Amino acid sequence: MTSNTRVVVIGAGLAGVRLARRLGELGTPVTLVGEEEHRPYNRVLLAEVLAGRYTPDVIALPAPAALTRARVTGIDRGARTVECADGSKIAYDTLVLATGSNPVLPPLRGLFTADHELPKGVHAFRTMDDCLGLSEAVRPGVKAVVIGGGLLGVSAARALAQRGAQVVLAQQAERLMERQLDPSASKLVRRHLGDLGVEVHTDLRVRDVRCVGGAVRSVEMADGYALDAEIVVLACGVHPRVGLAQTAGLDVRKGIVVDDELRTSDPHIHAIGDCAQHDGTVYGLATPALEQADALAELLASGSGSKGARYTGTRALTRLTLPGQAAFDLAAFGETEALPGDDVVQLADATRGTYRKVVVRDDRLVGGVLVGELGTVGALARAWEGAEPLPSDGGPLLHLLTNDGGS
Repeated sequence: MTSNTRVVVIGAGLAGVRLARRLGELGTPVTLVGEEEHRPYNRVLLAEVLAGRYTPDVIALPAPAALTRARVTGIDRGARTVECADGSKIAYDTLVLATGSNPVLPPLRGLFTADHELPKGVHAFRTMDDCLGLSEAVRPGVKAVVIGGGLLGVSAARALAQRGAQVVLAQQAERLMERQLDPSASKLVRRHLGDLGVEVHTDLRVRDVRCVGGAVRSVEMADGYALDAEIVVLACGVHPRVGLAQTAGLDVRKGIVVDDELRTSDPHIHAIGDCAQHDGTVYGLATPALEQADALAELLASGSGSKGARYTGTRALTRLTLPGQAAFDLAAFGETEALPGDDVVQLADATRGTYRKVVVRDDRLVGGVLVGELGTVGALARAWEGAEPLPSDGGPLLHLLTNDGGS
């Protein structure tokens, strides 16, 4: 790619900032476009800002100096320009969509006002503005209901409890973090939240948000049970932000479809991060987003078709580190629940609240989950990522599981 090639990146989150930085290091200038008024930041750490552990400046990303603040409203593929809400246009030779994802807002009665806004006291938890608005509303003793018991909901509930709120977490599934954790690990997460004073309800479907005078007052369940609420946090997951791509006529399924060069159906447009769907998968995690950014930077800087500049997928590990006085750590990778015929090795210490488990299939490590002590996670993750056959006597696997020097 020549030095005068115009590369435009839409989205100043983890993926977009990483790509812009890498390209800058490789001598390729980039126009990075972000619509949030705040400095680019690490979204993964928003819960720590809410908890009061970090200030927004601490989680700021080392973004390139050239950041254009604008909301992109359209893409003219024929003219190769992006159109902004203020009427300006930005020309590109190569366009990268790093538009991220939007929070899922559940179809609850009373969730929106007549102006299609969230009522006072109801908060999504996706952006820095969401975080700061929620932080301003929290005070000791305030009644808060978190809807959603996935990774984000658990983090939000813990942060609110640390701020002194009376927190109830309502989860529709039968256990917390059901996508990442097996039942035993999920119980330890629930116990940790309970120790912080969080009241956890699972198998509970929320039906209605009740408001008085435009402000939330309670959350009603499908069985008619009502929870008093002054604050409601919506942590029901995210969906890829693909509106620009759809309007531009790109191939979009669950996410923006990309190939191993992270190229969309238009050869001049690429996509990375939460909005991208590669080989049928939308990851929605930080590690794949960063790996995609690195791969695309190498490809764009060296030219399409360069040897080795490909993205072939990420074997993603979910890690949740909750620091502070009541510290809590967990990691999960691959398949955490065994199928018939799989071998399972588990080590648990109920007193210390630690749990380690790995699943082996056809002499290969296919998944694992660790709670409380993560000293072995590095070695286990490497064995899983390598997908190499394990020795049949099981000794090395037990060593991986118990050797705290393996990280």
